Amino acid sequence: MSSSSQASSMSKLYLKRLNNVLCNCLVAFLLALSVNAQQADDQESGGSPLKNPNQIAILKWYGANTAPTTFPVADQPYGVCFDGANIWVASGTGILTKVRANDGAILGKFNIGGFVYGVAFDGANVWVTTSDSVVKVRATDGKVLGTFALSGLAGWPVFDGANVWVPISGQQGVGTVVKLRASTGKVLGTFPVGSGPIQAAFDGIHVWIANNGASTVTELNASNGSLVGTFTVGANPLGICFDGANIWTANRGEGTITKLRASDGTVLGTFNAPGGPYGIAFDGNNIWVAGSPYIQKFRASDGTTLGEWFPLGASTGVAFDGANVWVSILNSKVVAKL
Repeated sequence: MSSSSQASSMSKLYLKRLNNVLCNCLVAFLLALSVNAQQADDQESGGSPLKNPNQIAILKWYGANTAPTTFPVADQPYGVCFDGANIWVASGTGILTKVRANDGAILGKFNIGGFVYGVAFDGANVWVTTSDSVVKVRATDGKVLGTFALSGLAGWPVFDGANVWVPISGQQGVGTVVKLRASTGKVLGTFPVGSGPIQAAFDGIHVWIANNGASTVTELNASNGSLVGTFTVGANPLGICFDGANIWTANRGEGTITKLRASDGTVLGTFNAPGGPYGIAFDGNNIWVAGSPYIQKFRASDGTTLGEWFPLGASTGVAFDGANVWVSILNSKVVAKL
């Protein structure tokens, strides 16, 4: 090939590459203009800004209400808790199921007996309530370490760092909460709360009880059980949780959730959560609510609804494992991972 022909070929190749570069730059420029324009439109209209298009490259969907992954457990699952590595699911048929959080593998099903309902983790053991007792189960192998009788219908317990608190619905609407030493199960006190207490939460200093029959929450000093205050929330609260600053209740009787400031019990907002809200949990940023017919996600700062998921049936308990949210699906014999 002559030197002139070679130069001509190289020139054509250079121009072709330059043309490709210019085309790519033009596409990137137009894409950036489109993204900026969309963001401006969304911000003006109050909507969510368009996601960064670079996210498309990592093959992950953003903000989509995808169907949750489910894993089989015993029939009628209710309470759910996380032990640092595994999820525990309490089922109404008397079975406590241990599920590995990272892949959903079933690590064990333990026959507790009775109507198994609420469940909590104390750092080493799982506490599960039946219709008239609370049972202490070793988390490593599911061995029952103790069964402690209660005088009434037991709700969903909470651990305060040293003790376990169990709401009790007694006869004629009398509501109490029982404080047990976690190391031995010894009853340290029984304290009056509102009618139909069903679930407890701990804020680092105080224990809060959702009183389903009274449509209130009761705040007690964890140190001695003394009453701090009683505050009205929505109708028939079931679930209750703490977000680091505020207390949230799931008000099944009216399809709402209530946010209260933990420092003084002031109601900061009541937000629509249609579909019979049941369990409630905080994931570090957002509030998750189980119920029927769907699971809902709310922004904790202002109560904005961020998403809805339709599982295979009514959902009850909900827990966060540090990465994912787990919800028990009552009539489908499964626990869902979102």
